[in-house]
Amino acid sequence: MSKLSKCNNLYDIRRLAKYKLPAPMFHYIDGGSDDEWTLKRNTAAFDDYQLMPQYLKDVSSIDLSNRVLGCDMDLPFFLSPTGMSRLFNHEKEPAACRAAHKFGTLYSLSTLATTSLEDIANTSEGSRMFQIYILKDRELTKEFVQRCKDSKYHALCLTVDTMVAGNRERDLVNGMTMPPKITTVSNFFSYASSVEWWFNMMLDPDFKLANVAHRVDALGGGSMGLIDYINSQFDRSVTWEDAAWLAEQWDGPLVIKGIQSPQDAKRALEIGATAIMISNHGGRQLESSPAPVDCVAPMRDAIGDQLELIVDGGIRRGNHILKALAQGADACSIGRGYLFGLAAGGQAGVERSLTILKTELERSMALLGVKNISEINESHIFDLKRLATHR
Repeated sequence: MSKLSKCNNLYDIRRLAKYKLPAPMFHYIDGGSDDEWTLKRNTAAFDDYQLMPQYLKDVSSIDLSNRVLGCDMDLPFFLSPTGMSRLFNHEKEPAACRAAHKFGTLYSLSTLATTSLEDIANTSEGSRMFQIYILKDRELTKEFVQRCKDSKYHALCLTVDTMVAGNRERDLVNGMTMPPKITTVSNFFSYASSVEWWFNMMLDPDFKLANVAHRVDALGGGSMGLIDYINSQFDRSVTWEDAAWLAEQWDGPLVIKGIQSPQDAKRALEIGATAIMISNHGGRQLESSPAPVDCVAPMRDAIGDQLELIVDGGIRRGNHILKALAQGADACSIGRGYLFGLAAGGQAGVERSLTILKTELERSMALLGVKNISEINESHIFDLKRLATHR
């Protein structure tokens, strides 16, 4: 706990996570595809936008509350769906869920979670979303929808950018498998030096993919590379017709995750989606795809206010959230930012990540001259790229 308290920003939390995790686990969170240009660009893109303050405003009280996906939240950001949290901490998904709901924000559960969607529903009564794929086994997809209805999930999130896994070379170099397995001399020493993680793994070695284990022998009775599993279950033939079919199955807020172009945003609107999570999968899929924050304004111009836009990717500071909102986003979501916290200290680590972002955002809003989320608009953004095009 004392080490967590000394973390002043998400970069400090990342360093603590690296210290605590075996190399395969850390680099699975930290890495991207190919040369990791997109991974780096997701965060670097925020540097292209400057914040334009407006002074002599009453900012004695800052209100971060927001409404998105039909949910009233105390923060304009929430936790993205991320797979297999048991890899990073024995408290796994329930720890992140409890932390999110303690802060009054939404928690998103992945299909590839190590906790079932029913167990998460019983963890907290707060807002929750389930992330889904249209798998080769369509009956399993239909089953997920019904289970979400039965467990009273507030929203469904369809991920569309993983028809095949990205080239995540760090996983190959570090011998990443699910469940964890010693594959090289170097990762043997990495596992051996991660005493706390190893101890908890011995006490609780259950790494099953809880939402699919009853239908699919996801691990084939043993260790399977993550990329092999993804390639064996995901369907490359999925089209907009399949997304429309899913929208018909679900009668609540539907998010399409992975869209980046205005053209796809228009299609999402046509098939019945209510929101878009602008994402390139954290730089883990198509290398050289644009940073999510760069996609907001063109997408908003194309669809107006007909869909909610959520920026997912690269957020490491509270002012990044502010820049996304000023560009026209309705909310943001964070993945690595909270996973590093989970790895660093379980639920307490996730809470530390959320506290840091909340504090930074409150401070930045006061310095910008806005007291609530609805006041943030494009007048607060000084866009260096747009300025260059008008010279």
